[in-house]
Amino acid sequence: MVSSQIPPARADVLARGSVTPFTIHVPDSVLEETQARLRATRWADAVPGDPWRYGAQIPYLRDLMAYWAEEYDWRKAELRLNSFPHFLTPIGGVDLHFWHVRGAKPNSIPLLLLHGWPGSVVEFLDLIGPLTDPASHGAPDAPSFDLVMPEIPGFGFGGKPSEAGWGATRIAHAFDTLMHDVLGYPRYAIQGGDWGTLLGARIARYHPDHVAALHINMPFTPPYGDLVPPPEGQAHFDQVTGYLHVQSLIPDAFTLGLADSPLGTAAWIIEKFAAWSDNDGDLDKVFTKDTLLTNIQFYWATKSIVSATRLYREAALEGEAYVGPPRIPVPTGVAVFPKEPYLVPRQWLDGVYTIEHWREFDSGGHFAALERPEDLLDEIRTFFPNYFGA
Repeated sequence: MVSSQIPPARADVLARGSVTPFTIHVPDSVLEETQARLRATRWADAVPGDPWRYGAQIPYLRDLMAYWAEEYDWRKAELRLNSFPHFLTPIGGVDLHFWHVRGAKPNSIPLLLLHGWPGSVVEFLDLIGPLTDPASHGAPDAPSFDLVMPEIPGFGFGGKPSEAGWGATRIAHAFDTLMHDVLGYPRYAIQGGDWGTLLGARIARYHPDHVAALHINMPFTPPYGDLVPPPEGQAHFDQVTGYLHVQSLIPDAFTLGLADSPLGTAAWIIEKFAAWSDNDGDLDKVFTKDTLLTNIQFYWATKSIVSATRLYREAALEGEAYVGPPRIPVPTGVAVFPKEPYLVPRQWLDGVYTIEHWREFDSGGHFAALERPEDLLDEIRTFFPNYFGA
């Protein structure tokens, strides 16, 4: 039964076609041009003192750009990405790109694993093996999962919307169409952070008959009702969301320039990895350069820095809160990492989610799948089997 609350966009995304295998291949000419641009970068002067005071650490970016130009091996990353089966399927006029890796055990749990901004499926690569084939990764008694990892329309190597209106609600319906109608899962689970949290919440709200359980690692909702953030909380939110104001109002005014500059793209993305992760001022302690650059390539090589940021404008124009009441009836698990910038009090979340599981960790930040993969793996294995009879 389709909920009467579902907006009209649902009928459009139900228009779908066949599923076809896909292979990522960035042309040599693009890689060569990227190297040339990196080697010709015009650098601004750094100011002594706090290296992240102005939003980007020039010495770190100099080192990263030099590594990108001279040592980074995109072809190696491509091989890994292509080693897992991935596909295109047209939904609502967009070629939706997704990885679909089936579990080794019978009755594996279908899990929709959702990335966010400025991330990509790269965040989940180290989780694929342990989740789909636990016996081969030292956990023979752990449940296995059928993983479905789509790219958000406009992100990465999938199709880019060619018309306005692809906001969060339309994307949520498209992802449910993928899981329920295209792949044929009557019920499935969802895990996500960042946009993965927001889209997962929206899918669960509009399709509670399809979503058996939801797990999030960005415990966020804006204030609602009589909730008012304390002054220090509002100051923190204002500092965190500088990018959000730009991307929600005038994204093309600056992303068109980023699409023409590998340094520009990298600086905008790396600032978020620096500000939102638990790194104590040392990014190399948390992320390898190869991981960061492979993620950046999802935006640079495809020019998706433009189409991805348009999602924020589309979501703003929808006029629907990112997430908030009424309560989402789907059982929800929450993983709380202390450096998550969008963490709000639990009582705020209790008015939005039906929280059945809550766990706090002593380290980690916004990019849980990269920063704390073992913790997130344990969360997924612990929470979801309760709702699938496993």
